[in-house]
Amino acid sequence: MVLSAKRWGAEKTMNDRNRHCISLLFFLYLAVLFRITVFRSGFGTRPLFTGAISASLFTDYIAMLAAHKWGSFLYLFFGNIAWFIPFGFFLRRHFHRPLPQAFLFGFLLSLCIETLQFVFAAGLSEPDDLILNSSGALLGWLLGRKNCREKGTASFLRFRRR
Repeated sequence: MVLSAKRWGAEKTMNDRNRHCISLLFFLYLAVLFRITVFRSGFGTRPLFTGAISASLFTDYIAMLAAHKWGSFLYLFFGNIAWFIPFGFFLRRHFHRPLPQAFLFGFLLSLCIETLQFVFAAGLSEPDDLILNSSGALLGWLLGRKNCREKGTASFLRFRRR
């Protein structure tokens, strides 16, 4: 009986440690996300509220395709999706949020970034970024939904429910 109590305590400590490490990874991810989107080089050198807002949907992407700027298109279009996949994945696997909340939180995080980009003149605020970023959060949630106990899945992707 004592042995099983010690074992339970060791497992609980390990689960707590894993949960703290995963939380730390999540906050590091958010710090990197804000660093590349808002707090980039030149941050704070421009007057506040002088950023640009684009009201059109996907016109810049269409122009890139028309000009055969494939690299720029791939980087911006798929990058906007890819940078939010971890957000949706963490919301599903670590914070156990349902799909509608993951989509909403992805949209709100994207809206926060776009607003900060306008306020600090740190980039072009575009509505298509809201759509692509929210889609990335949705895709991340769907990837997190997959059963991670399948053969070949990395052990660090296996999160346990509380």
